[in-house]
Amino acid sequence: MASRIVRRLPSSLLRFRCRSLNSTPSSSADAAAAALSPLNFVGKRVPAIEKLAPAAAIDLDNTERLFAGVPTTKLLRSSATLHAAAVEPVVDAGTWVMRSRLMDVGPVRGAVLGAVRRTFFEHFCAGEDAEETVRTVGKLNRTGLRGMLDYALEDAEDNEACDRNTAEFLHTVESARSLPPSSVSFVVAKITAICPIDLLNRVSDLLRWQCKDPSFHLPWKFDSFPMFSLSSPLYHTPCRPEHLTPQEERDLLLAHQRLQTLCQKCQEANIPLCIDAEYTAVQPAIDYFTYSAIVAHNKHEPVVYSTMQAYLKDARERLLLATEEAEKMGVVMGIKLVRGAYMSSETKLAHSLGQESPIHNTIQDTHDCYNECALFMLEKIGSRSGAVVLATHNVESGKLAAAKARDLGIGNGNQRLEFAQLYGMADSFSFGLRNAGFQVSKYMPFGSVDMVIPYLLRRAEENRGMLSASTIDRQLMRKELWRRLKAAIL
Repeated sequence: MASRIVRRLPSSLLRFRCRSLNSTPSSSADAAAAALSPLNFVGKRVPAIEKLAPAAAIDLDNTERLFAGVPTTKLLRSSATLHAAAVEPVVDAGTWVMRSRLMDVGPVRGAVLGAVRRTFFEHFCAGEDAEETVRTVGKLNRTGLRGMLDYALEDAEDNEACDRNTAEFLHTVESARSLPPSSVSFVVAKITAICPIDLLNRVSDLLRWQCKDPSFHLPWKFDSFPMFSLSSPLYHTPCRPEHLTPQEERDLLLAHQRLQTLCQKCQEANIPLCIDAEYTAVQPAIDYFTYSAIVAHNKHEPVVYSTMQAYLKDARERLLLATEEAEKMGVVMGIKLVRGAYMSSETKLAHSLGQESPIHNTIQDTHDCYNECALFMLEKIGSRSGAVVLATHNVESGKLAAAKARDLGIGNGNQRLEFAQLYGMADSFSFGLRNAGFQVSKYMPFGSVDMVIPYLLRRAEENRGMLSASTIDRQLMRKELWRRLKAAIL
């Protein structure tokens, strides 16, 4: 297990000029090598997963306790939707239709969107607007779970669209303030919605080129953390890019101002802001924006959270470098840890360019990376230098993290540890974590049906049959429905 964590790198390689884009290293190369070694990745030897005591309190067997508070009608609808979503031909046919030219035909589009609205949309999304979402969050909170509100905006083309999207994000924060403080854990935003996508591509190219050539000066950069590691892919930028034009620099500043306004609004509302990760072509720019906001706002408490995708081969190293830089600057590093959602597209792009995929070669490598990063961030919480949202549907990862949290004395109600699952997925796991005393959130996208379709398509594409991870949920729902039926008859 330990050999998979992070290979110990020679000191000469750790002097690589790409280690940090914003400051000179504060420690020697030997110290950095030691930090990346298997013995020190989480501050002490990482115990093998199989040797950690399981979190016995996470009980998924008692369905009566798991689904307490969930009406039978909702349980029936959820079970039916999950079973339909698990039939691959059904989802494949629906995906083909939504991506075909048939959607350009008015009557067909209306019929398809209507069918999606009454089935998958209602199950996996919180509503079509902030007001409907507030009502959904209220119902969710009565079951002991919290909501991460994600207005499903992405890929803005120009400043006008970015301004509209920012206004919607600000409205989401205002709507969240109308709810009890304990019911909303985060407001979620995408940098692709508040900065033109072409500019994000340009900034990412410039950051990658500076990684290749540190003498390449970028006068517009704010303080941030390292965005690359030794193993980060740089193939998206094969040649030296042109510097930003004066207009592009003005647009970049406008995007920074939008993000700062949103951060300030969240800080005033006492609701943290979580920035989602995207595909690697634009992720450097997203990290740059997010890290600069963390530097500005996370002085005492985590106001802004970045997202780290554990299916990327460079995730461990980038997480270590970013948190190390945050500690040097005296700010609290907030991380949402996920496995990742662009596996197919990332692999196809890399292969089209004759490059190795940035995604781990096996699912077990991804599991190991996720678990090791989770343990690392739990150690940071123990030393009060970090905060983490462990977004996972993997029961073993959840039990591992719960056991580690208890070993570290991270008590129930600790505001720096949150578990999270997608709304409409892994509900039994969410309830099990809740019953074990942990704070648990559901990631709740909302917006008009046609706006949310890209999100639903990603769920279908990256989770074959929509929910290959829903098997346990479906089994437990059937068990609980059968128990309720027998109880009603007897």
